[in-house]
Amino acid sequence: MFATMIRRPHNSLRPPRSMRRAAMAAIVVGCGLVSWALAAPNNETARDVGRPNLVFILADDIGYGDFGCYGATKIKTPNIDRLAAEGRRFTDAHSPSAVCTPTRYALMTGEYAWRKPGTGILPGTAALIIEPGRLTVPALLKRAGYTTGVVGKWHLGLGAASPTDYNGVIQPGPREVGFDYVWLLPATGDRTPCVWIENHRVVGLDPADPIRLDYSIERGHPLSYVNGIPRIGRQIGGKAALWKDDEIADVLTSKAVAFIEKHKDRPFFLYFATHDIHVPRVPHARFRGTSRAGVRGDVVQELDWSVGEVLKVLDRLGLADHTLVMVTSDNGGVLDTNGPDHVNSGTVETNNGHLHNGPLRGNKGSPYEGGTRVPFVARWPGHVKPGTSAALICHVDLLATAAAITGQTLPHDAGPDSFNILPALLGDDRDRPCREHLVEHANRLALRVGTWKYIAPGPARKAKRAKRSVENGELYDLANDLGETTNLAAQQPERVEQMAALLQRIRAGGRSRP
Repeated sequence: MFATMIRRPHNSLRPPRSMRRAAMAAIVVGCGLVSWALAAPNNETARDVGRPNLVFILADDIGYGDFGCYGATKIKTPNIDRLAAEGRRFTDAHSPSAVCTPTRYALMTGEYAWRKPGTGILPGTAALIIEPGRLTVPALLKRAGYTTGVVGKWHLGLGAASPTDYNGVIQPGPREVGFDYVWLLPATGDRTPCVWIENHRVVGLDPADPIRLDYSIERGHPLSYVNGIPRIGRQIGGKAALWKDDEIADVLTSKAVAFIEKHKDRPFFLYFATHDIHVPRVPHARFRGTSRAGVRGDVVQELDWSVGEVLKVLDRLGLADHTLVMVTSDNGGVLDTNGPDHVNSGTVETNNGHLHNGPLRGNKGSPYEGGTRVPFVARWPGHVKPGTSAALICHVDLLATAAAITGQTLPHDAGPDSFNILPALLGDDRDRPCREHLVEHANRLALRVGTWKYIAPGPARKAKRAKRSVENGELYDLANDLGETTNLAAQQPERVEQMAALLQRIRAGGRSRP
């Protein structure tokens, strides 16, 4: 057990001695770590001297093998590689789900999305699926005096009822679950509506040209095209408010940088949810053709530029040493070559042999490691221990970890599946792992216990089509078979039985956090 000392930023105003003495309180949090909690500054312009800024960059559809620091050779990611070199690179980090909406729900709430019906991939007409008033990551950080902002892809629904009305005040939404500032894509780039939302309204909407959405129109139908690109759902109206696809990364990055600049004098939390690498892949002209992995590689490099711009503003403002930056993905990678839009998705030929998920089996949506094992790099100079970690961690852990960082006790009824992984970030988890198990979510549930992985059986009709027998589930020893090539279920029935029973207890218990 130890206490971690926090450096005082050079641009802060030091609170009075009496306030400092009263503020120095430590609480014991998960994994035996003593966290910190310093009092708020005595005026509104001074920075809180005890708590780091938090920047969580969630890329879209980035695979385990897409960054140079994870082995990519045909895609260059110098900014993310620099972040990994200066911080900690995790080799067993996971998104809570193998697809986007449930991952984002779990990240915000600390609850596995498979526990709550209605958290599957949402249309652009869906109502908000997080209950206002629930303790979320931004709401928890607001309690600690943070200014909170979301910039980028939301995809958690908007409004009180479906279909969402985009023609007036749109609420509830991110502001009702804890964010002070909002700039977002409502759903995904390939789903309508193709407009920006700032706080509660569509940006630039002409009231004389209201937005109407028709989700009976499938992508590829002649009526599905917006800006010459096929979308899921038809958008009627809102022409003055349409985004330009090749400017999405530029717009999001400029909004992220502006948020940091505006709130540099007080602790802030920025959730920067980029749209790269999701289809349609429409990089700006300055990135097109710059990689050796086709248009998909080009947008990975565009993402790296966005990360670099965030790092630059932190350096310029003298905030780098006082900011915990995390970069990861909402699920595993996928090439997406079967859609109606090959120009903006890429092909096997243009991919040029790039392994977006590295040595892992499966892709986005898969119960295998390629579905949820994702890159995760974190940097907080002087605190996050540089190097590589094999710790088992998950984005669902952000809520409990944010509580630990800010010296708050997480209520028992909040974050039922969120574990404090701050010791793993700091490199102080050698004696005791922060997580002993993790449920991976795809079309089937899987359970990780250490390096062993059990995948529950799927429906019988799917099992009959599988190349391997999955009647009794699948079992893999990832320590010796990272590619999940050899199903050991028949050879180790006792282990299968034990892991299946544990998975059932986690499902039935309603929580996995002690």
